[in-house]
Amino acid sequence: MTDHIRLLPCSAAAEGGKPAYLITDRHGGTVSRIADVTESVQLEMGERLLVHARGMLPSAPDGELRYLAVRLAESLQEVLRVAESRGERLSPLD
Repeated sequence: MTDHIRLLPCSAAAEGGKPAYLITDRHGGTVSRIADVTESVQLEMGERLLVHARGMLPSAPDGELRYLAVRLAESLQEVLRVAESRGERLSPLD
C-alpha cells in the first residue's frame, strides 16, 4: 500500500489559513469521500456564481459589483485549490 498526500478543499483555520493535507491510500476513506463531496459543492457553487455574475454585470451598482468581485475571488480560490488537488492526484503519463 502506497500512501499519497492529498490537498484538502479547505484550509486549516487553526493554522491561519495554511493548506490542509490528508495522507491516504489510492482507495481513500471517509475523509477523502467528504473532500470529494466538498469539491463538487465548491465547483457547483462557482458555476452558479458565474451565471449570476454574467446576468448582473451590465447593470449592477458599484456596491453590488464590489460584493460580487469578493465572492468571485473566493470562488476562484476554491476552484484553483480543487484543480491543484486533482492535478496532484493524477497518475503520471507512461
